[in-house]
Amino acid sequence: MVQEKRFRSDVYLRLNVFPILVPPLRERREDIPTLVTVFAENCVRRGNRQVETIRPETMRALMEYDWPGNVRELQNFIESAVILSPGSELRTPIEDLDWSKQAAPPQPETLALAEYGYILKGLKETGRVVGGPRGAAGKLGLKRTLSSEKCGKWGSCAQRKRRSLLCSGISR
Repeated sequence: MVQEKRFRSDVYLRLNVFPILVPPLRERREDIPTLVTVFAENCVRRGNRQVETIRPETMRALMEYDWPGNVRELQNFIESAVILSPGSELRTPIEDLDWSKQAAPPQPETLALAEYGYILKGLKETGRVVGGPRGAAGKLGLKRTLSSEKCGKWGSCAQRKRRSLLCSGISR
């Protein structure tokens, strides 16, 4: 946006002191039960409510939903459910969620994009380490030289002191 002159560069530089990249909730569904519990407990405490249980099928439905509004949407949904629950069981209006907006899994347009996504996923899982016993190359079944070559082609890796390659800022 800065390059397109749609965002001031001085403001960007102030905000970009220590960037924290958090994937969307749909990519970390394992966090949903914890978030639901915390949000429900907070709302119960603030509103003197008596909600104590959440049905497993309710939790399953909450985990299947993509949450396009991310954590804020989940929080608002749970707080609303706590307020509207008449007894000790959390009653969520699952039918109120817009299931039509569920994101379809993205399909790579080319083999190169599929390969890029595959290697990127491996790099993320290994903390961006390419070679070595815990590196992405071994886990993906690739030679270190091939994965290093691919990273170099995409401009995403830099040589470090320990002779292992660490990935720096991959972006599409």
